[in-house]
Amino acid sequence: REYTFTMQGLRKVQGPNYVADQAVFMVTQNGDQIAILRPEKRVYFSQSNPMTEAGIDPGLFRDLYVALGEPLGDGAWAVRVQVKPFVRWIWLGAIFMAVGGVLAILDRRYRVHQKQRSVAATGVEPVA
Repeated sequence: REYTFTMQGLRKVQGPNYVADQAVFMVTQNGDQIAILRPEKRVYFSQSNPMTEAGIDPGLFRDLYVALGEPLGDGAWAVRVQVKPFVRWIWLGAIFMAVGGVLAILDRRYRVHQKQRSVAATGVEPVA
């Protein structure tokens, strides 16, 4: 799977509490356009430190990230491009484990086994 990231341009944008340099990246795979990403380098009015807002294209089998670094001069920018496979599956795995834990807690066989162990340990059968 070949991805091509092409920077289409850069513009200044005004947010509600920041000003940013926003880049536009076209992402293609095997010649077909699959995403337009707009990462930003923001400077908030309340502070002077620049913050990076990554452009993200989420997917079930991969996530694409583009982040602007620092300007290098003459219109050039340092850019970080990442293709991360199966990131969503980490979250899905945690959800499946939680659902499995809830199902195990609700399984009646475990409660019956616990009751039998309690009777064996004390010799007294609980009154229902």
